[in-house]
Amino acid sequence: MDAIDTKEKVWSALEGVLDPEIGINIVDLGLVYELNVENRRADITMTLTVPECPLQDDIVREVKEKVGALPEIDEVDVRLVWEPKWTPARMNDAAIEEFRRLRSLV
Repeated sequence: MDAIDTKEKVWSALEGVLDPEIGINIVDLGLVYELNVENRRADITMTLTVPECPLQDDIVREVKEKVGALPEIDEVDVRLVWEPKWTPARMNDAAIEEFRRLRSLV
């Protein structure tokens, strides 16, 4: 398995992590700023929608669990950063459409 395939698997695992308050995955929300995969280690730099997020520990734990469950990964490091600040402009089109759909249900 080469590094590109492994990196794609890590991105897919990260897409399985939802922001529990919004209900959209952290990749589509644009919360993952950087991903490096080398020597069976994934280094993830990410943020949250707000620094005072009460579910911060749960989200980080889930990231580590989902990525760490990949057979190609032995170690996961998650670094939370607050700069640059997250804004809705970081959401991709899929997240924007899902957000609109969820709002219409309310």
